Amino acid sequence: MSSQILVERDGAVATVVLNRPEKLNAMTKPMWEALDRTMREISADDSLRCVVLRGAGEKSFSPGNDIGEFETERSNTAQAREYGKLLHSALSAIKACRHPVVARISGICVGGGLEIAACTDIRICTASARFGAPINRLGLVMAHTELSALRALAGEANAMEILLEGRIYDAGAAKEMGLVNRVVEDEKLDEEVSATVQRIVDGAPLVHRWHKKFMRRLSDPTPLTAEELDEGFHCFDTEDFGIGYRAFLEKKKPGFKGR
Repeated sequence: MSSQILVERDGAVATVVLNRPEKLNAMTKPMWEALDRTMREISADDSLRCVVLRGAGEKSFSPGNDIGEFETERSNTAQAREYGKLLHSALSAIKACRHPVVARISGICVGGGLEIAACTDIRICTASARFGAPINRLGLVMAHTELSALRALAGEANAMEILLEGRIYDAGAAKEMGLVNRVVEDEKLDEEVSATVQRIVDGAPLVHRWHKKFMRRLSDPTPLTAEELDEGFHCFDTEDFGIGYRAFLEKKKPGFKGR
């Protein structure tokens, strides 16, 4: 595990920390590799029920890629292609994580940082958080893989505005664009994230995994097969379904087992 990508475990919840606060959690090539590996390991862990993704400290979630690496790691098309494979694999690992992923966003969330946040399932930010992708000032393109999550969140019109103008948006504007789900006062961020995580953990984990799988599939325009449609009924054969509906009838809190 890289010291710049940390994992903190609290029962069924894993917190993944972009841990480079001295550089506002700017991402480097080794960090993308470590984030990719970490998210894939976490996804395979059936004992987990939720993942929180955050930046170290309160000044920044992440400003994206460390510009200082460009001269040595992304100075030409060949280098950028190899770098892009790592970056895109990490973003795909976040999106493909079988467990719900909540982004805890404080401070700066721009460029690659925004791309990371866009791949999570729920995004909660402070009122002082800032968002954008001013890459037009770098002569830098947001490639298809990176752009797809932003477009899915904000819509084509808002995504184009973000990219063409290169503006930095406050949390209210980000909420209006659909970049975040919730905006809270700075001092209430941890409280809101914790409450959100608890609601997720209290739910049936197999159901969360199915819903994530179905949502990803619906982004593919290919017609659903009969087998895929039938999977929507498989939950009725799980132990958790029996636990859930009996608890509802008995007005008790269900204790789901993930089976």
